[in-house]
Amino acid sequence: MNQDLEQLQRVVGYRFRDLEYLKTALTHRSAGARNNERMEFLGDAVLGFITAEALFDDHEKAREGDLSRLRAGLVKGDTLAAIARAISLGDYLTLGAGEVRSGGHARASILADALEAIFAAVYLDGGVDAVREVVLRLLGDRLQNLSVADARKDPKTRLQEFLQKRGFALPEYEMLKVEGEAHKQLFTVVCRVEELSLSSEGSGGSRRKAEQAAAALVLEQLP
Repeated sequence: MNQDLEQLQRVVGYRFRDLEYLKTALTHRSAGARNNERMEFLGDAVLGFITAEALFDDHEKAREGDLSRLRAGLVKGDTLAAIARAISLGDYLTLGAGEVRSGGHARASILADALEAIFAAVYLDGGVDAVREVVLRLLGDRLQNLSVADARKDPKTRLQEFLQKRGFALPEYEMLKVEGEAHKQLFTVVCRVEELSLSSEGSGGSRRKAEQAAAALVLEQLP
């Protein structure tokens, strides 16, 4: 682990009174019995509450379903991993030898879990007001630029608009199989975004529903 935790604290925007909380949050389970797994659990709950609170305050006319979709986009693993990369969190992680050899410092799941653990560490060290400030600061534009109108769009539309805004080609949908009797068929479709090397399979009672399901799974993989 990079021992210069001063820089990490500056980037996170919080100075710990007890650095042991931070050190534990940065320790993966592969490195020993004292690790960040329990902190991940608490940090996930803290993050969910703070994002829910912020969305509730910022979108007074939004329906429950809209708020849930907006929150899901903020707390998903790929979003957290992108934030973790932006603050070079991988440089500070303590991993077991096997994880180091396999590139664990850059693995999205490990980065996302460590960021959640840091949220828990801040909460334990400084309380809810301190962690609220950290979460909102790190979410930044991702939180400010959310639109309820976008949340109400179907997954295929949201995926298409995401790609168009960035100059990427539109996704491709391919029927893989149709199962079941004529009156109760199950369609399976794959959605591919070649330029981002992303693909997901989705199933549904119609081709349209299967495509929507596949697009939703691709959306979950976007940063």
